[in-house]
Amino acid sequence: MTQNVGIAEAAPAAVEPCPSVQALELIAGKWALRILPALENGPVRNNALLRRVGGGISQKMLTQTLRALEANGLVLRTVYDAVAPHVEYRLSPLGESLNRTLVGLDDWVKAHWAEMERIRKMQVDSE
Repeated sequence: MTQNVGIAEAAPAAVEPCPSVQALELIAGKWALRILPALENGPVRNNALLRRVGGGISQKMLTQTLRALEANGLVLRTVYDAVAPHVEYRLSPLGESLNRTLVGLDDWVKAHWAEMERIRKMQVDSE
């Protein structure tokens, strides 16, 4: 009898996370996956981004997530020193590339979610 094991079970704990795992840790959080698509149509001011992301995100969490995305080259921050200073955020070319990949992932999930649910239900029922 064969048994499928997950990646976490198959990989030794002492191994350094590979770049893919590190990248997924950055973007797989609740807010990054909402912020990146919210920036896909061009520069957005902070308050408008807060409204677009929605879902109960706080200003503090928005700022922390934007800083992490900016530090990894996915988001660009522009400060306008005008009479009414303001900040705008937009996707960098790297962020645009990632966003296209996330759209592909979303398409895959939509195509296969029902099957995944069916399998999960079968496993729960068999326990």
